[in-house]
Amino acid sequence: MFTKLGRRAALALAAGLTVAACSNRDTATRTDTAAGAVAADSTANANANASNGWTDAQILGFTSVANLGEIQESKLAATKATNPAVKAYARQLQSDHQKMLDEGSAFASANNVVPDTTKGDVRDALKDASDEYKDLDQAKAGKDWDEDYVEKQIDGHKKTLDKLNDLAKSTTNTQLRDMLTKAAGKVQEHLTKAEALKANTLKS
Repeated sequence: MFTKLGRRAALALAAGLTVAACSNRDTATRTDTAAGAVAADSTANANANASNGWTDAQILGFTSVANLGEIQESKLAATKATNPAVKAYARQLQSDHQKMLDEGSAFASANNVVPDTTKGDVRDALKDASDEYKDLDQAKAGKDWDEDYVEKQIDGHKKTLDKLNDLAKSTTNTQLRDMLTKAAGKVQEHLTKAEALKANTLKS
C-alpha cells in the first residue's frame, strides 16, 4: 500500500512513534508502526504550486503523520482504557483514521506524489504524536488514564481541524481539497464526541 514512500523518512517516522514503548511493550505490536508508517524522501516536492508555503506532498505528509498518530494511540487505548465508552471511542478513531490514511495513500499513488514529512510543521506534529504516545504508554491504566486520553484527543483534534481547514486552502488540486474537507468533517465529529465524553461520561 505504501510502495511510493521514502525508506529513510518512513523509518524515522516509525522510530518516533515506537521508541517510547520499547522498554515495556511487546515489540511485535510496534512493528505495526513501521509497516503502516507513511512518510517521504527528503527530496520529494511534488506539486510545488500550492499556496501558503505547502506543497501537495507536504500536505499528504502532515495528514499521514496525524492519522498514524491517532491510530497508534487508539490501539493503546484498546488495552489501557477502562471505561467502555472510551474504548468504543478509540475503536472508532482507529477505524476512521485508518480509512483516511488509506485514502491519502491511494491519492498519493494515483497522482505519483510522495508524502513529504520534512516541513517543520510536520516534524512538530510527529514529535507531538511521539510525546503523547510516550505519556499514555507510561501512565497507569484507570480513570485518570481515560480522562487524560480523552483530553489529549480534544486538544489534538482541535489542532488537526484547524490545520486541515488551512490546508484545504493550500492546494489547487480539487480532489485533494475535497479529501481534506471530508477529513475535517470527520475530525470535527471526533472532537464533538470527545468533548461529550469529557462532559458527561467522565465527569466526576
